[in-house]
Amino acid sequence: MKKMSIEKQERLKRLTDEAGIISALAIDQRGALKKMINQYKEATSEDIIQFKQIVSQYLTPYTSAILLDPEYGLPAAALREKECGLLIAYEKTGYDTKMPGRLPDLLNIWSVKRLKEAGADACKFLLYYDVDEPAEINVQKQIVIERIGSECEAEGIPFFLEILSYDATIGDPSSLAYAKVKPHKVIEAMREFSKERYQVDVLKVEVPVNMRFVEGYGQETCYSQAEASAYFYEQSKVTEQPFIFFSAGVNATLFQDTLRFAKQSGSTFNGVLCGRATWAKGVAPFVTEGEKKASSWMLEEGKQNIKGLSTLLKETATPVYVDR
Repeated sequence: MKKMSIEKQERLKRLTDEAGIISALAIDQRGALKKMINQYKEATSEDIIQFKQIVSQYLTPYTSAILLDPEYGLPAAALREKECGLLIAYEKTGYDTKMPGRLPDLLNIWSVKRLKEAGADACKFLLYYDVDEPAEINVQKQIVIERIGSECEAEGIPFFLEILSYDATIGDPSSLAYAKVKPHKVIEAMREFSKERYQVDVLKVEVPVNMRFVEGYGQETCYSQAEASAYFYEQSKVTEQPFIFFSAGVNATLFQDTLRFAKQSGSTFNGVLCGRATWAKGVAPFVTEGEKKASSWMLEEGKQNIKGLSTLLKETATPVYVDR
């Protein structure tokens, strides 16, 4: 783990539980949440704001931190549990579809200074990254991360970099074709952004395999369990930075099975920033039956999801402050 300023260390502690594990809830989705609501009705800004408020109010008592966006999420941040830390997203939702390379963009009315003033304990940025794309694309992305790293360093606020890997030549990231190259894409992106020049404090990453293609976990096999375990172990060894997993939209059961598999494989991941696996099934009752029904769902199934995950993390995750 790279040396951090005292201010950064104190802020990072606000995002961990008493054991030093990051057990965080992500609901910074904007475009994705809108699409989920659109399955039932045309989503309004008020729908998105209100759903985030419900999630924050009822689930943050069971998490160490919550990740929100500054566009719709600040009212939800105000309703979070008092002891719950706050990460705020700095990227625009999605990516530039007019240009090749899935280039990222910053929210143009925000800065790290302003995110900090809004109450953020950490800044999160999402980067789509294909390690095998041409240098003229990837250098642009690297420069963006260098700039954000410098901003976060100046403001004394931890920088969480979320890396979403892809292959520019494979359209479906859930396909067998992508499963074959995913370990390379995930691990090499982690290797790149662990370099000191980026000043990333915590990497938020995918697991290095598609678990649906691991022997015994799905109908079709791309990796034996031994091969998958080796990729989890290699992922841990490629970085000295703390790293956490995100759920990437899989269901709660598969995500928990994945964390157990990671631990058995020798992974030293430091926690999770878990989104849809926790709250996604609460969207339907919210839209079709209203706030009261959605609140009941959060207090029952949503609470069960997040508490089950928090308990599992105590058995599987490595505290942030343990040297690798």
